[in-house]
Amino acid sequence: MDSERLGFAARLWLAFILPWSVLFDAVLAARIARARDGEPARALEPAPTPAPEPAPTPATPAPAPARGPDDTSALQLLGILQREGRLVDFLREDVTGFSDADIGAAARVVHQGCKRALDEYLEIAPVRAEREGDAVVLDPGYDAARTRVTGNVVGQPPFRGQLAHHGWEVTKIELPRVREGFNARVIAPAEVEL
Repeated sequence: MDSERLGFAARLWLAFILPWSVLFDAVLAARIARARDGEPARALEPAPTPAPEPAPTPATPAPAPARGPDDTSALQLLGILQREGRLVDFLREDVTGFSDADIGAAARVVHQGCKRALDEYLEIAPVRAEREGDAVVLDPGYDAARTRVTGNVVGQPPFRGQLAHHGWEVTKIELPRVREGFNARVIAPAEVEL
């Protein structure tokens, strides 16, 4: 390549790429330094003979690609909460025009129905056994998925604080079996009164 005939775009590309190449390739950096000092280019050493390749080992099958979440159970549970407590109706309703007493009365009905549904299909227990307000120490290696640290979080564990909420975890779930052709996306069918 004749450097006197190198076009502007090629020079611009080299100006961009060469600093990085020189930084990460010691052999190229040495060759450029010799060329800059006017030394003749050295003959390239022959490439080392590659080591013989080991016999191929039988390929292990690749793990199955991760599937997206199956929404059926979540939608089924939402349908149960709608059926038993009218949860979706309550949450989708614009309550700005209702009195606090009316909202409270509706919330009581929703609460009772949803609690009944949760008690029927799930077992739910506190994540932590301490009472709210008790002193808690989180040692190094604590499970951050089970205990979230809030407030002024500085440094590394052990953290000392007060339990603000004991958290909840599902310890058992027994949703009804779904029938063939069940459409979980319909959480409440439309109703037509005759």
